[in-house]
This record gives sequence, C-alpha cells and structure tokens, in this order.
Amino acid sequence: MLQVRKSGERGHANHGWLDAYHSFSFGGYHDPAHMGFGPLRVINEDRIDAGAGFGTHGHRDMEIITYVLDGELAHKDDMGNGSVIRPGDVQRMSAGRGVMHSESNHAKDRQTHLLQIWIEPNVRGIAPGYEEKHFSEAEKRGRLRLIASPDGSDGSVMMHQDAKLYVGLFDGAESATLPLQASRLAYVHVATGAISVNGIALNAGDAVRVGAETQITLTDGKQAQVLVFDLPQ
Repeated sequence: MLQVRKSGERGHANHGWLDAYHSFSFGGYHDPAHMGFGPLRVINEDRIDAGAGFGTHGHRDMEIITYVLDGELAHKDDMGNGSVIRPGDVQRMSAGRGVMHSESNHAKDRQTHLLQIWIEPNVRGIAPGYEEKHFSEAEKRGRLRLIASPDGSDGSVMMHQDAKLYVGLFDGAESATLPLQASRLAYVHVATGAISVNGIALNAGDAVRVGAETQITLTDGKQAQVLVFDLPQ
C-alpha cells in the first residue's frame, strides 16, 4: 500500500513571522484523517523570518527532532543546552517529564527553513534529554543515511521509540533501496527537489504513507532531499 499526499493538501498557517505547513493535525489545523502515522505525530515545515522565533514554551513526553534545511536556528532550554543548528545538523530533544525551551532565527537578513518532527515515545515520564549531531552532505549523497534510531546505531541520535529515520540526497542517476518488514509502516517525505518513490513521481512537500511493502526504492532525483521513516504499527 502506497498512499500519496500532495504538498498542497497539508495544513497551512501563515503567522507573518512564521509560514508553516503541517503534514498532520497541529495547532489550528485539525483533520481527523491526518492525526499521525504510527508513532509519527508531527512534521511541520517551518520558515521563520529573520529575528523571529518561538519564545520559551514547554513540552512533555515527546521525542522532538529538528532538521534545518537552510539558515540557522538558535536553541536554549532549561537543561542548560544552548546551541545553533545549521543544515546537516540533527537535534533530538526528549521532552520526558517536562522541558522548557526556545527557538529563534537570530539572523538579520535571511529566513530559516526547517522541519520539526515529533515522534511519540514508547516510554513516558523519563528525565528530559538532548542530543545533537552533524551529518555531512557526502554521508547522504546517493544513499539513505541513518540519522535517528532507538539504539544510536551507526552514529545516529538516539530516540525513545522503535523507529528509524533516514535522510538522503539524490540527483540524476543516484538511487537507493531500503528493505522493509511488511509488518511495519514507512513514511517518505520529500523535503526539497523531486524524486520517484517506487515509481511514483513526487515533488517538494509531497509524502507517501507505506504499508505492507518489502522495500522503498528512490530514483530519478532532481536536487532531492528525502526523509524516510521506518515505523512500528
């Protein structure tokens, strides 16, 4: 089963300083048919204006992964972490029993373009945690690079869920195939460019829900950056 959702079918909210597209119900956007997929609960594609951002706010019992596509995002939290994440950086914050943080685009002359991903954890009430790693373009070029996993394998960040997240860059003849267990789910999100997923042509912002399949094959990329989630039911 492959179910395509086009970019324009997502929820959209323009707050002036923030232009956001929601793959799943979030904030003022509610669609009972798109509440999440397995434990994948949020993919927000955000564009934050220069000098703007999210003030200090709280989260609980959620694995939050931030992936910057362009620009920079400054992060501060009440665990004592403070950093600036850039393209290629992966930030994982386990909200656990509660965390307060802020995120901002401190640039004076450019937007920040990012994906914020929420995955429901398989354990609740844990101590909050933070992790950040960089994955170079070379590591992702023409292949699916594991960037988040339940055990931190292959240098990925560790999340509290039986799920894996891969990212790949594809152009021209570059291709990759990811084997899947037919009993699990997968979700493919095209962050930039265009690519074919199992022969289905997709553009930036498009996504495919995958079930009862044994592999995902990515071909015909045109400056594509793709995220692939391997998820439990």
